[in-house]
Amino acid sequence: MKLHILGIAGTFMGGVAALARERGHAVEGSDQAVYPPMSTQLERLGIALKQGYSPDNMSADCDEVVIGNALSRGNPAVEAVLDAGRRYTSGAQWLSEQVLPGRDVLAVAGTHGKTTTTTILSFLLDRAGRDPGFLIGGVAEDFGVSARIGTGREFVVEADEYDTAFFDKRSKFVHYRPLVAILNNLEYDHADIFPDVAAIQRQFHHLVRTVPRRGRLVVNGHDERLREVLAMGCWTPVERFGFDAGFEWSARKLREDGSAFAVSHRGVELGSVEWPMLGDHNVLNGLAALAACNAVGVDVAALIPALAHFSSVKRRMEVIGEHAGITIYDDFAHHPTAIRTTLAGLRAKVGDARIVVAMEPRSNSMRLGAHADALAPSLDIADAVVFLARPELPWDADKVIAAIRGDALAVADADALIARLRERARAGDHVVFMSNGGFDGAPRRFLAALRDA
Repeated sequence: MKLHILGIAGTFMGGVAALARERGHAVEGSDQAVYPPMSTQLERLGIALKQGYSPDNMSADCDEVVIGNALSRGNPAVEAVLDAGRRYTSGAQWLSEQVLPGRDVLAVAGTHGKTTTTTILSFLLDRAGRDPGFLIGGVAEDFGVSARIGTGREFVVEADEYDTAFFDKRSKFVHYRPLVAILNNLEYDHADIFPDVAAIQRQFHHLVRTVPRRGRLVVNGHDERLREVLAMGCWTPVERFGFDAGFEWSARKLREDGSAFAVSHRGVELGSVEWPMLGDHNVLNGLAALAACNAVGVDVAALIPALAHFSSVKRRMEVIGEHAGITIYDDFAHHPTAIRTTLAGLRAKVGDARIVVAMEPRSNSMRLGAHADALAPSLDIADAVVFLARPELPWDADKVIAAIRGDALAVADADALIARLRERARAGDHVVFMSNGGFDGAPRRFLAALRDA
């Protein structure tokens, strides 16, 4: 079969493309914005990419068009598919029909931490000899890809609450029918499709409804909104995880920065994790992954030492280089909670060293201003902030800039951002670029500018 994937450079759709190619399908695709790491993965797989959504980009001999949720009615490619009566589907539906049947699906859901937790879980199952399949919303350093079929029974999927497609407004995760579901946390996000947090909770409860009695729900015991979701009805055994020793799975930090912690199951300590990850949020991500492994029969105590060799995901506090004593990170954080917890983990590691943040409010919720009031407090840990307020940003960035505790200013484009960072950065600084988009290549351009100085 030959597929054309619309929106192929997105992290989810790029993973679908990789799985389809591994299944032996001919794959081509198009997208409006193509940038690393997904563009690099697609190029390495030999998948032909075309820029833009011209109907001419779709080969006439394609058997099916897989449409990403970034495309809507009015898009010229979408209109051409509908007018021609071509066969089409969504990425989530294609996955559920072509890859997941016969597999034990482990789904990782939550406002934050999905990509990292999915990667940890895939890594652990792989180290346990299970050879899992997976689809991760990012390129896993330990695997070099974002998706693979695997030969084992388990398939791990990053389970997004965002809608499926223009023709299917359910959350993607309702398609996956997991045996084990991790519920990491639940906050308001995706302001473009959800009117309030209650609407998101309803979608999470749709996911809960699909998990069988023989399965497992692995739930953050600290999260009140998840407790409210379970109170709507639950038919599956629940195991809570967190820092409370009374939870079924608990962590006790051995280092304040989260790089070492003890793991206990039902009050019995199983071992201690020492790994390269930072922050309380990553402790919880790792704990949830271990609990999910246990749910499919893996000996967790024997597996804990493997986490010392975990390498994380590209664009999750990825160190892309160092020059003249300045360390540069590329990070995907785009929600105030994720920004705050990520910076807190870095602060715990670097102590009094200066942290400089380059921030792009790019997600739909950020652009709509849904998180504007919480943005300045989330950056309190930073010593300096350069804020990319593009002219099309529909809300006043000056109010946010004025509320930031440290040195802060707004610029209109990436060139100005790099110039202002060069003025501020000095030896010993940690410069963190935060965006869920391409950021006009700013992290690597800044590194190059330092080297050329």
